[in-house]
Formats: sequence, structure tokens, C-alpha cells
Amino acid sequence: MEIKVLGPGCPKCRQTEEIVQQAIEEAGVPAQIEKVTDAMKIARYGVFVTPAVVVDGEVKSVGKIPSKEDVKSWIKK
Repeated sequence: MEIKVLGPGCPKCRQTEEIVQQAIEEAGVPAQIEKVTDAMKIARYGVFVTPAVVVDGEVKSVGKIPSKEDVKSWIKK
């Protein structure tokens, strides 16, 4: 599973990355987290407000910090 946290590195983006990491650890799901800070790469996902979370190529959250429960629901197969 590949999870991308999109954002320039602002406090909300860092908090989103921490929540995603915690959710993965708690769920015991093997996943790779990538932080995407390049504006052009972020725009390719159709995202213009950050933070955003992409799970296996699908945008799951835009412009807000997701809850840990939300992230867990996205990563359970």
C-alpha cells in the first residue's frame, strides 16, 4: 500500500503525516508513506488545497486534517 501526504510542510501537513503514521502502526497494515511537497506534483492529483492524503492513487482527503479513524477506514482492505 502506498500513502502520500501532499503539502508544503506546514504544521497541518506535518500533523496529517503523524496521524497517518499512527493509524498505520495501530492497524498493523504494511504501507509506505511518501511526503509530497512539490506543488506541480500535488497539482497533478487535482489538489489545490493542502493537506491532502492519497491512498494507492486515490485522493481520500483534501484541505483538512483527517481523523485517525478516517485513515484507518481507508487503509483496511
